[in-house]
Amino acid sequence: MFTEILSYDFMQRALLAVVAISIFAPILGIFLILRRQSLMSDTLSHVSLAGVALGVLLGISPTWSTILVVTVAAVILEYLRTVYKNYMEISTAILMSLGLAVSLMIMSKSNNASGVSLDQYLFGSIITISKEQVIALFAIAVIILVLTMLFIRPMYILTFDEDTAFVDGLPVRLMSILFNVVTGIAIALTIPAAGALLVSTIMVLPASIAMRLGKNFTSVIFIGILIGFLGMVAGIFLSYWWETPASATITIIFIGIFLIISIFSLLKKRA
Repeated sequence: MFTEILSYDFMQRALLAVVAISIFAPILGIFLILRRQSLMSDTLSHVSLAGVALGVLLGISPTWSTILVVTVAAVILEYLRTVYKNYMEISTAILMSLGLAVSLMIMSKSNNASGVSLDQYLFGSIITISKEQVIALFAIAVIILVLTMLFIRPMYILTFDEDTAFVDGLPVRLMSILFNVVTGIAIALTIPAAGALLVSTIMVLPASIAMRLGKNFTSVIFIGILIGFLGMVAGIFLSYWWETPASATITIIFIGIFLIISIFSLLKKRA
């Protein structure tokens, strides 16, 4: 049965995409959670819809227009974070609403000759992902993996204490902006596979599960990558057998794992 599934080109591309996403999504998710920016992935995914709409309006690739829009949004998000330092949810709410409003307005005014629908990007479809998109996912996975290995200590300090990072001479604001930009680009490339509505789940849930299992920061990263890979691979196969949307199936699996780990931890504490 597995051999039959792997004989299809679209399943091969889907599994390769899963490998790439499972490498970078949990890493970004861990930093987002620790920086109390879990909603940032959701915000940038909604803003990316404005990038898709802009690409349709200008007649260019939605991928490139989305990357441009989320990069600008990531910089704005960092500015709003400094303005509303104690009320982070305000900045995310502002950008999320703006992204959806702009995307709907642009799509209503464009003739959409390319036939692109926002539904394609709202819900995504990992089994229809192209070879070029798989290559792009591996490219961003390699970039994030290399950056993590090179700058894990500065990012660790920045994540837990920005004041200490500033005293140590780290370019706090620049690092935060670059982290937002890299996260935004990763989200833009992931959306065709996962969908704007579910991309934050794929980033945050494996990381949150790993944080309950890992004993130190490094182990949390490795566990997050492992859980992300196993959960998404299982979701791909189950969605094929059950004939359900892949991204939704993957989300349900992650939520199931999270609930099982939470219940097990609770029972362990009581024992």
